[in-house]
Amino acid sequence: MTSSAPLDEEREKPPWIQLSDSHQRYTADTSTYYDEVLLEVSKRFAEVGSLGKADIGSLLLWKRLRADTKWAKGLMNTPDQEVRVATANAFLFANDGQLDVPAAAKEARRALGSVPGFTTGDALASAVIVAAAPKRMAIYDRRAHHGLSLLKIKLTNGRGRYSRYMHEVQNLIELLAEHDETWTAREIDQALFTLGNQR
Repeated sequence: MTSSAPLDEEREKPPWIQLSDSHQRYTADTSTYYDEVLLEVSKRFAEVGSLGKADIGSLLLWKRLRADTKWAKGLMNTPDQEVRVATANAFLFANDGQLDVPAAAKEARRALGSVPGFTTGDALASAVIVAAAPKRMAIYDRRAHHGLSLLKIKLTNGRGRYSRYMHEVQNLIELLAEHDETWTAREIDQALFTLGNQR
C-alpha cells in the first residue's frame, strides 16, 4: 500500500505537471547519445528522400524491436526499391506543410501500409515517420499509449490510431503552451514513454 502512494500522488497532479516531471526523469535516465541512430537515419532520410531496408534495420535496433519474426522475413524478401518508394511517399506526407499534423501522420502511415512490418501496429512505422519529420512527429508505442491513459486520455486501437495519437500529442503541446512551456512532439513522446513505463 505504501509503495503505491507516490504513484497515486503523481497521478493526482495536472497532466502538464505529470508530463514535465516524466520528461525530467527521461532526460536524467537516458544518455545524450541514445538518439544518435535516429538522428543519423533522419539525416540520411532528408538527404536521400527515402529509406531502405538497412536504414529500417538501424531503426529496429534503436527502437529495440525483435527482428526474428514473420514480418521481418517478409521485409527482407521485399525488393529494396519497393521499400524506398513507400518510405519516400511517407517522407513527403510527413513533411507536407499543407496538411495539419494528424492528417500528415495519417497519410504518412498509410504510405507505409503495404510494406511487411508496417501492415499492423504503429511502433516501427512511427519510428520511420519520426525519422522523416523529427521536429513534427512523435514515436508511438505501448508505453506511450499507456502514458496517455494515465493522463486520462483515451486512445482507441485499430486503423488510424497513429493519426489519433498525433492529434492527442498536438493537444498536449497546446496544453503545455498554455503554461508557457514550448515542447516538441518528440519531447511529448519521451514524457509519455516514461510515464507509461512506471511500475
